[in-house]
Amino acid sequence: MTSQRYIALIRGINVGRAKRVAMADLRKLIGDLGYGDVRSVLNSGNLVFSADAVEPTVAAAAIEEQLVLKLGVAARVMVLSRDELAAVLAENTLLPQASDHARLLVFILGDGATRSAVAPLCERGWGAEALAVGQRAAYVWCPEGVLASAAASALGKQLGDNTTSRNWNTLCKLYALCNEPAAAPPGS
Repeated sequence: MTSQRYIALIRGINVGRAKRVAMADLRKLIGDLGYGDVRSVLNSGNLVFSADAVEPTVAAAAIEEQLVLKLGVAARVMVLSRDELAAVLAENTLLPQASDHARLLVFILGDGATRSAVAPLCERGWGAEALAVGQRAAYVWCPEGVLASAAASALGKQLGDNTTSRNWNTLCKLYALCNEPAAAPPGS
């Protein structure tokens, strides 16, 4: 069976003083679950790993459980396959107007019910900001900055713990890492 690449996005770790987790500990935890070639991007719960075909929701549940058991951290985890991440990137209709990709947020949606909860927000006028929704993600253009974004704030309140967000640059880095050749196992 051919190994596939996945990304894990862990909500709310290493933001402020709460839920501090060393990336080395996180990579080890993922490796101990039997996943291979574990790599992290930045210091905020962005991981890429390889596995023989695994259901993303099963991997997410296993990672959430081990975070609590091994590291004492309760955090929501969302896992996407490389192909799911590619679809999230391809569906972004706000990309042409986003002149600063650090201010283009992508909220990963857990399921179809979450997507339908976002639809009414897309119909509102947001001034210079913009909000769009795809199959697995909602996109927010925040030209005045993420912290000042009314659209991002409204979306975060609407979705609560059923999402996690990353800026466009981070998701592109994760996708690029998914497409790099896997590192050779030690001793090979």
